[in-house]
Amino acid sequence: MLSVSDAQAIILNLVQPLDHQRDTEVVDLLAADSRILATPVTSPLDFPHWDNSAMDGYAVRYQDVQHSNAEQPAVLEIVENIPAGYQPKSTIQLGQAARIFTGAVIPVGADTVVIQENTRREENRVFILAAPKPQEFVRYKASFYQAGTQLLPAGIKLNASEIAVLAAAQCPQLSVYRRPRVAIFSTGDELMTVDKQLQPGQIVDSNQYTLAALVKESGAEPLLLGIVKDDPVALEKVIAHAIAIADIVLSSGGVSVGDYDYVDKILDSLGAKIHIRAVQIKPGKPLTVATFPTQNGLNHSYPLTALYFGLPGNPGSVLTTFWRFVLPAIKKLSGITEGWEPVFLKVRSHDELRSDGKRETYLSGKLHLIDGVYEFHKAGGSHNSGNLINLAQTNALAVLPVGKTLISPQEEVQVLQLING
Repeated sequence: MLSVSDAQAIILNLVQPLDHQRDTEVVDLLAADSRILATPVTSPLDFPHWDNSAMDGYAVRYQDVQHSNAEQPAVLEIVENIPAGYQPKSTIQLGQAARIFTGAVIPVGADTVVIQENTRREENRVFILAAPKPQEFVRYKASFYQAGTQLLPAGIKLNASEIAVLAAAQCPQLSVYRRPRVAIFSTGDELMTVDKQLQPGQIVDSNQYTLAALVKESGAEPLLLGIVKDDPVALEKVIAHAIAIADIVLSSGGVSVGDYDYVDKILDSLGAKIHIRAVQIKPGKPLTVATFPTQNGLNHSYPLTALYFGLPGNPGSVLTTFWRFVLPAIKKLSGITEGWEPVFLKVRSHDELRSDGKRETYLSGKLHLIDGVYEFHKAGGSHNSGNLINLAQTNALAVLPVGKTLISPQEEVQVLQLING
């Protein structure tokens, strides 16, 4: 049985990121939020576009005001009023100043801005009551960014701050990676859809809804293939279809060792190479990870096509294995150049946490900020892989490594932060 870290390493090694030429599309800037940039961006604009003022005040020549103070202020003639968006007409000469506002263009001849709090105005004259520093409050052209150089690199997720930069740089359209396609289906004769009345022995297929939501949150496109009964012929047909249309395939159930668990046998029949069959994790021990040969010789870039995850059937196991193994795979596949791995934090445990120590154990709970320190509060109820009720409103999983059976209250614990972004 593989350790959790070894399983993660195998999975990430199998993932080939989307191709920057074949797997891209052009989108408008307003549609680019949360997408992955496929090509570097440059701009023909300098930032700032021109020398401008960082404060409201007066544009002056430093040599005119360098010795000013409240007792002996420099007295300058105001020759122009410069609001933002206005092109100055004057050149500041010896003994002159211009009233200027934040963001406005610095007039020719001026090299410093004196903030209005350090001045007194009388009609068309301004008294400088405190000497500024040389070039103070002047933002020089191209001091933030020089036109023609790289503005943003490829392989980053475009969030609000990047969208702001791209809008300011007048980039109306962008080349982004397409969203990874993730096929999802559930297996089991006992499963029913959410809209059907349950009969004795039947349960609702919550896993498909869970995985669809998780896939959307990760920025990928879920392809829902429904419920597949415990029939080898039907299963083989669905799996063959899934690997033909998706980058990643997620099935839940059917990967244990029961009489009706056919998935591994079907994968063998389809020529899959099974890389993982079980992981030393609780919940989520029965985990199948497989890849498939190229189809019809069309994929010349990579030796393998779809990445298949056969997840356990219990809801708690589905969530844990997705967060721990599937989400990093989707992130790497999406074209992000770094930061695929799960995010772990060391925090204080509010509760006693227990494990049998045989497998790396994940306990659901919530992070609270207490006096500036994060504290993990274990979810109530039984921590059973079939109990999804206590998973609601959780945002972290406490991790007890192999061999660790007890973490006492106020003791430090490592937690997996449940953030998809």
